[in-house]
Amino acid sequence: MKKTVRSFLPVSSPDARLLILGSMPGRASLEANQYYAHPRNAFWPIMEEILAIPAILPYDDRLKALTARRIALWDVLACCVRPGSLDSNIEAPSIIPNDFPSFFSKHPRIKTVFFNGSMAEQSWKRHVFPTLHPELRPETSIRLPSTSPAHAGKTFAEKAEAWKIVEQTLKEDAP
Repeated sequence: MKKTVRSFLPVSSPDARLLILGSMPGRASLEANQYYAHPRNAFWPIMEEILAIPAILPYDDRLKALTARRIALWDVLACCVRPGSLDSNIEAPSIIPNDFPSFFSKHPRIKTVFFNGSMAEQSWKRHVFPTLHPELRPETSIRLPSTSPAHAGKTFAEKAEAWKIVEQTLKEDAP
């Protein structure tokens, strides 16, 4: 029997200015009930590099540090059937996206969405963007290199360099 996997609730505050979207948490993250829990996932080390959020902090403190910087974190997919952890194993007919109309209604200041990899972007374009009322659509969306250990096409330094746009976006959007 195939197992349906479900994503987490969003991590956000009402004053969030940008949203980072993954596709669906991998097995290690689901087991730990934490975003980007796989020890080789570069997400938290990149957040340390670009935003000075120590990757060694307890998970809840890292989330608080993100929300204090007006960053929201979520996944495009609410649930899907996926054997293992690879995005390539997601069974397309099983995809159900998260409730973005409600999310953006509660977070009207979010103007930029960053995708953690191509699957997040593709799922957004196929399952979310067409369903969003134009007033709810973010102004900008940018795909960044996946922080997953399965994405070995770029070095950590290359990924971190690309992700610096998150910090730049926060500075440009400072109140």
